[in-house]
Amino acid sequence: MRFIRHAILGSIMLTASVMASVVAPARALEAGDFPVSGYHVLATPHGFAALVKRLNAAIKSNGMFAVTRASASAGASSRGITIPGNMIIGVYRNDFAVRMLEASIPAGIEAPLIFYVTENADGTASLSYRAPSATFAPYGSAALDEMAGELDTLFAKIAAAAVK
Repeated sequence: MRFIRHAILGSIMLTASVMASVVAPARALEAGDFPVSGYHVLATPHGFAALVKRLNAAIKSNGMFAVTRASASAGASSRGITIPGNMIIGVYRNDFAVRMLEASIPAGIEAPLIFYVTENADGTASLSYRAPSATFAPYGSAALDEMAGELDTLFAKIAAAAVK
């Protein structure tokens, strides 16, 4: 009986520990946190919701489109669970999609390119993205490299507008 109580107590403590780690505020991301190269991580003075709004405006004002979005924090909230805010926003435009596919059908798996907004423990939010040139480099295509250079410029402009 004593063993069962200890096992139950240990299970409860483990569950509480895991839950605490899931719902604890996140530290700010850094480029080195990503397992591959090419990531940019920009700290901002903006809160999570404000940064998402600013990013959406910057995407639109730079002639690109937010074609996908997903948020684990929004999904968790709908289940009564609170975790730090996070959202990915997939960004692309059809003329780039056509050029990408003309250069490499396999590269199509990389679209849309993603911005990642994360809430930090201090209430600010960070904006992360992988440079399009880093994303498309493994395909070894001069046409993709040229297009990715154009996208690098656009993504840097979007990021700069969103975080200022």
